[in-house]
Amino acid sequence: MPWGALERPALGISLLKSGLQSRPEVACEARYLNMRFADVIGAQRYQWITHELPHVAFAGEWLFTESLYGSDPERDRAYLAGVLRRTWKIAESELAALKQARRETEGFLERMLEEYDWNVNLVGFTSTFEQNVASLALAMRIKQRFPETLIAFGGANWESDMGAELHRLFSFVDLCCSGEADASFVQVVDALRAPQRERAARLRKVRGIVFRDGGQSVSTGPGVPVEEMDALPVPSYDEYFGSRQQSAAAMEVAPVLLFEASRGCWWGAKSHCTFCGLNGNSMRYRSKSAPRLVRELGELIGRWPCHSLEAVDNILDMHYFDSVLPALERLDLPGPIFFEVKANLRRHHVAALKRANILRIQPGIESLSDHVLKLMRKGTTALRNVQLLKWAREYGISVDWNLLYGFPGETDEDYRKIIALLPRITHLQMPGACGAIRLDRFSPYFVAPEEFGLRSVRPLDVYRYIYPLAGARLERIAYYFDFDYASPLQPSATALEAARLADSLREIGNGAALQALPCRDGGIHLRDTRARDRAAERRFSNYERCILERIDEVASLGQVVAALRDRFPDLAFDAQRVHRFLDELVSLDIALTDDAGNFLGLALMTGSLRPTLERSSRRGNAKERTIPIVAQRPLPALHG
Repeated sequence: MPWGALERPALGISLLKSGLQSRPEVACEARYLNMRFADVIGAQRYQWITHELPHVAFAGEWLFTESLYGSDPERDRAYLAGVLRRTWKIAESELAALKQARRETEGFLERMLEEYDWNVNLVGFTSTFEQNVASLALAMRIKQRFPETLIAFGGANWESDMGAELHRLFSFVDLCCSGEADASFVQVVDALRAPQRERAARLRKVRGIVFRDGGQSVSTGPGVPVEEMDALPVPSYDEYFGSRQQSAAAMEVAPVLLFEASRGCWWGAKSHCTFCGLNGNSMRYRSKSAPRLVRELGELIGRWPCHSLEAVDNILDMHYFDSVLPALERLDLPGPIFFEVKANLRRHHVAALKRANILRIQPGIESLSDHVLKLMRKGTTALRNVQLLKWAREYGISVDWNLLYGFPGETDEDYRKIIALLPRITHLQMPGACGAIRLDRFSPYFVAPEEFGLRSVRPLDVYRYIYPLAGARLERIAYYFDFDYASPLQPSATALEAARLADSLREIGNGAALQALPCRDGGIHLRDTRARDRAAERRFSNYERCILERIDEVASLGQVVAALRDRFPDLAFDAQRVHRFLDELVSLDIALTDDAGNFLGLALMTGSLRPTLERSSRRGNAKERTIPIVAQRPLPALHG
């Protein structure tokens, strides 16, 4: 249902349909009514509501509230004034477009009810983000027209307590699946095919569902996550591409093939990021074998047309760098691939992403402050985040990242450092969005708010305009929450200033560059166009080139001196002079340093520099060791 993205097939129900292939006597089809509604209101307006309006404004949900609950002019006026106008500053012309789209919802639902045959055994709705109210509105009409048709729900909106409470609230919903339903849905279908008198007993044996027995909601407890990822079927996208051909709106957007390589998060299982509410109750990491994944990708791109592929995983399996990625180089891919990754990749990993046509990544970069990154348990540093942004720009890989603020325990000094840092990296990709943290269900902030200095956790105010509920019932169906800080401190003016600076630098997009080119004499030529008050051209000697190459990756003074001694074993290097040279690079904004004494060069390496650094990255750079300060033999001055 709306507001499923037009360019993306529904992976969840596509997997469930494929899973029913083991039951050939069960006929099953998927229906993409989101495309039908996009044809009603137009592709441009549909995409604007789906992708551009803030999804926590719930504008897409509000469009269908009247169809679910009936007219409530007072609630609508309060929503438009309080949420869209005051909180999100939606323009009046955009409000008018939303109102016009809302006037189309009732007729759309009635047409869908008439045009399709709903007199079937079961109709299942997948509901994530802003799909809940539209799905409930149609499900209610199907149940009224065909009382014997069973209604099922699943998806992120129906996980755990949310699903149990929604099932109690909406009596026309017969059952819901919580969490991974690959096995439980097939078991549900088997149970529903049994004689009426046996159904309840058989459903009680299915883990991870809520069903109705004697008018009461019965929960069978947490679901059982899939253990063997290779046992999953290949998703069936036949109906998606068939529906596209019949939809003028859908044909205006390029299709994206979704695939799944893993579930859970190997980093989250080790150190759950404080604000992350993904994965619900199944954080444990599981991934497909390399042969199975490569075979599946080959089947997907061989069967359906697309312009790009997207992994729905939370994080890339690091073992894939030696197995899956080399195989992707040999596939005739129709377009680039998207993956979520961890930020502390090394250069040779980024080069491998490029060769495998993984040209868009989301590395979980949410701050450029070491202290804030520790507060959120990210397991990375500001320099390593910048390092990945630098390498991604070198290899032509787009990075989805955000600058977040409002973490309990952050300080003004954290954001003063970010404000000082941002102008130095204008040649790198700026954050796509800047904003305050949100408290999500299942996150450590939600599970134990007091431990983090949070109190008065409550559903976002917008929920009361979407669901006419209050108190515990509203709390149980909400995924997004508001909160107060135990300390009187709120996100500071300095944090807001850092966010505004990042936004402005992104909008300017001045095409700045800081490039290092190899010289014939063994040195490096540096070209800098980031600022007019800075020298645009610099030359560095072969000794200085060694330093610049070593700080291409985050390195300490000891590691830099070790690299010099490995490269020039017949010479003695004074660590203090090397340190002064590194400090000079920092003063020229050619390098960054941190409180731990690490350094990172900012120049993009070009020409023959890059393959040399890739080889060094694969075998590991010189390790840090104790470096005595020596001055037995003078060297050429280490400065530009």
